Parts: sequence; C-alpha cells; structure tokens
Amino acid sequence: MITRRILLSAAFQRKRRPNIIWFMPDQWRGQALGSLGDPNAITPHLDRLAKEGVQFTNTIANTPVCCPARAILQTGQYVHRNGMVANDLRLRENHTTIAKVLGAAGYRTAFIGKWHLDGGPRQPGFIPPGPRRQGFQYWAANSCSHNHFNATYFRDDATVRPLGKFEAEGWTDLALEFLDSHKNNDQPYFLMVAPGPPHDPYGAPPEYEKRFDPAKLQLRKNYRGGGPRVPDRAAIAKYYAACTAIDDQIARLRQTLARRSDGEDTATFFFSDHGDMLGSHGLRLKRKPHEESIRVPGIVHYPRGIRQAHVEKGLFSHLDIPATTLGLCGVPLPGTFQGRDFSANITGTKQGTQAEVLCQIFGPYQGDGTDAGWRGLRTDRYMYARYENKPYVLFDLEKDPDQLENLAGKNTPLEREMDRRLAARMQAVGDSWKYNWTALVEDAGRLYKSKTYYTVEEYLRENSADVQR
Repeated sequence: MITRRILLSAAFQRKRRPNIIWFMPDQWRGQALGSLGDPNAITPHLDRLAKEGVQFTNTIANTPVCCPARAILQTGQYVHRNGMVANDLRLRENHTTIAKVLGAAGYRTAFIGKWHLDGGPRQPGFIPPGPRRQGFQYWAANSCSHNHFNATYFRDDATVRPLGKFEAEGWTDLALEFLDSHKNNDQPYFLMVAPGPPHDPYGAPPEYEKRFDPAKLQLRKNYRGGGPRVPDRAAIAKYYAACTAIDDQIARLRQTLARRSDGEDTATFFFSDHGDMLGSHGLRLKRKPHEESIRVPGIVHYPRGIRQAHVEKGLFSHLDIPATTLGLCGVPLPGTFQGRDFSANITGTKQGTQAEVLCQIFGPYQGDGTDAGWRGLRTDRYMYARYENKPYVLFDLEKDPDQLENLAGKNTPLEREMDRRLAARMQAVGDSWKYNWTALVEDAGRLYKSKTYYTVEEYLRENSADVQR
C-alpha cells in the first residue's frame, strides 16, 4: 500500500511539473517596456504579464552579444567555460545543456526561431537533427538571418520553408503549432521561442510603424545622435514598432494558454539576449558596459506557481535563468551550471539576492565601436568595468541612473574597491585576461564567412594573414 501511494504521489508530481516557455526576442533592451516607465513603449500585453507575474527589474546579460549570451542560457556557464567567447563560433556538442537536462527529466523539448549557436556560414541555416541541436527534439529554426520580412526555416531535413510573414508573427505561428501538437499530452514541455526582431535592421509591418511618430519620441537623457551609423529618430521609432509587434504575439500566446488545461501550469519567461544602445552615449548596438546594453527584460508569468505578483529589484542574470528554470521544474542542477536558482523568489517561498553580477567581453569589434575586451561588475548601485590595462567606466546608478558622469580613472577609494571586487570575482569563477584576443576576428564576417570554428585560436592559426590586412 505504501509503495502504491508513493507511485501515485510521484505520478501526480510529474503531472504537475510546470511547462516552461522561454520567449526571447533579439536585442530588446530592458528599459523598453511600458511597465518600467518607458514613455515610447506600447507593450500592454507584456505590461499585464509583468503585473500578474514577477518582474525582475535588474536582469543582466553577462556577455551582451548574441552567440555568447545564447550559449550561457543553454549551458548555464560563463562563456570562458563553454568556449563561446566570440560571436559566430560553434557551441561544442558535448555540453550539458538545459534542453538535455530537461529531456532526461521527461520533458519534451522544442526550439523555434533564431538559433545562432552553430557557427560557420549563416545561410541557408540548416542544423541537422543530432548533437548540434543541443538536446532539442522538436525543431523549426534557422541558424541566423535578419531578413525579418522574408525569413526561412527548417525542420528535420534541408527543405527550405518560407516563414511567409513578419518574423515575430511567423515564429509565433510555429510556437502555437507546437502547442497544438502537444494538447493531449500529459508530458511537460520546454519550448524556446527566439524571434529576430527588434534586432537591426529595424522595422515592422506598416500598421505598427504608423503608430510611432519619430518627432514625438522622448529620447533618453543620454542620447547623443549624429555620429556615424548612430540610430536616429526614424530608426528608433522602427525599433519600438517591432517591440509592439512582438507584444501582440505575447497576446496570442497568452490567449492560447488560457484555453489549455495546462495553461495554469505553464511558466512563461520573457527576456532578451542583450540590449541595444540606440544612440545612448552616442553608441550603437551592444557589447557595452552601459545599462542600455547589459540590461534586458525579465518577466516570469506562472499562474499556478506564483503566490502573489511582485517586483524583484535584486540582480538576476542570464546565468541564473537556466538554474532558476530547473528549480521551478524540481530538477537538480548539473554540477557544470554556475548560476543561482531564484525559483523561490518567483514562487514567493523565500527571498534571495546576490551582491554582484560579472559581465564579460573578450575582444574588439569595430562594427559597433567596441575597442577591446573588458570585464565589468554590476552591483545594486554601481557599474564598474575595466580593460586589462586601465579602468573603463564607473557609474553610480543611484545618483546617476543615466550614466552621464564616468567616475573611472580617478583612483578613488570606490574605484579601488570595485577593482578589487572585480578581480576577486574573476578569480572565483576561473576567468582571466588570457581569454581575450586583440585581432579583429569578428569584423567582416571572418568567423563565419567560409567555414566553422569552435575557437578564436583555431581561426587565427589558419587566417593570421587575413586578420592583419
């Protein structure tokens, strides 16, 4: 009888394990939400998601650029550990990933959207079934394409399939198709949806763009326009239009979940891989230690699991998302995962915080004005970053939330303390300046235009002459 009760209890627990959805648009900066007070953002559905769930207002991209950020999310490791220290390398197939872990725990795993972890030529973008899919079983994806209005995707063969509409809507169509295929299935699922917008080239369907008048935008106090390739008002309006188009897809997803018997048991995470400077400080794109680059949205909606909707102001990073996801699922963390499990913060059973988040960039990229690799430490009040040979930035976010006064380079007690803490944090996680490189390997498509590389060193051994030109 006792054995029967245990088996019944185990079966019930398995049935009640939450489904997981990760919805991750590309390059959506954390400030661009109505729920966080952005006067330009039209995001009513995400605002409602935040109001009914948990909003992490300080969600940080540990390495704010596409491939490294995605590798962190899959492996739960800093990129100096998982090897993805540059954009367009291939993530090694032998990693312990969240999809592999959840798959082994009985979850059906699905990936839909932009993958960008396979290295090599980006197009046509087919990743065959097998180890390069890193544990995802269901597949409707493309390696990497920013052709938002004419995207294609693949399933389990090399047949090119047109998405047929604006990316945000097309990928959501496929996500809803997956949910429909799973409607009579008691097996829990892990679904990751990764649309390309609002990544540049900025734009959205006309019905969204007409809602944003460039002349009426309220630019951030630190916006400095007029520089080479710095987004102007027209480009920023298109960015916000793409965000609103994605917000409408969140509505479609919510409506579908509301009709499903397992909708209450579904935890939806909304976040991004990194932000976008959009002209703040006269800078563009990502890879910067500024808030517009490192801060991303952080919303978790889980009707059955969240006791009371609330805001979490503590630090939460990409590294913590896979650990927290496994915590919600009741799945033990692999020993390789380096993040913290904040699932108890979500469910309201306890509150945990962390004092600092490590940020890392390992080399230069002229394409977005990144001069060299840097390391940074984000605390609840300060952001400090340095190059190997000198301080880079130091901001007091309490007194100067727009980061208008750079306090670095003055050898103050605060700078020395932050420098000491940064060095200690690097040592604690096994990071070192030896992982940096100085050649322009990411510019001109060098790492992906001809073949696949797993490491920067591998590229340099074969192409040192090309880098020198």
